[in-house]
Parts: sequence; C-alpha cells; structure tokens
Amino acid sequence: QVQLRESGGGLVQAGGSLTLSCAASGTIFRSNVMGWYRQAPGKQRELVATITRGANTNYADSVKGRFTTSRDNVKNTVYLQMNSLKPEDTAVYYCYADIHSRMDRRGDYWGQGTQVTVSS
Repeated sequence: QVQLRESGGGLVQAGGSLTLSCAASGTIFRSNVMGWYRQAPGKQRELVATITRGANTNYADSVKGRFTTSRDNVKNTVYLQMNSLKPEDTAVYYCYADIHSRMDRRGDYWGQGTQVTVSS
C-alpha cells in the first residue's frame, strides 16, 4: 500500500507565499514522476507542476515563474513553493505520484487534497 500525505495549505493574501509538501509512504520500491494538480470550484482538475526522478520539471503556463517544484528522492517527498499568489490560484491542490511499489508493480497515487485560498 502506498499513501500520499499533503501538508502546507491554508489562507494567504494575494502576493503572499505558501509551500506545500507531500510525502509518500508505505511499500515503495521507486518513486517516478511526482507532482501537483489543482481543482477550483466548478472547474476540472488541472496540472500545476510535475518533476521527474531526475529533477526535470514541467509547469502550467499560469504558474511559470511563480511556482517551483522540487523533490527529495530519499524521503519520497515532493514540494511546491508558491510565490506571488493570486486569487485565481485558489483551489484544492492534489499531490500525484507514479510509484513502483515493487519492481514489477507500478501505479498512480493521489493525495487527499489540501485547500489553498488566496484572498484579494
């Protein structure tokens, strides 16, 4: 069993910063791509940022230059540093991970979500 646990959401004023963390636990042989998605009320879930095991990153155009994702492969943890936050960044943020729980078993896993609210 693999579980993802997020932390770090909350309420912040526009222009402020927040850092999200997501730790994978359980039976983990290797974590592959990890990242973040978000879903605002009435909208579909969208990609925010992903990072490969080799630290190659990909960002949504809407967050480029403001958000930075990083990871610790030893701790199986992924981070999202969010700066210059805007009210339109308000959403539930979900952690994602592609994980081998065994050499021959691979799956997609999601966290429970953490609320980020940016006030104007």
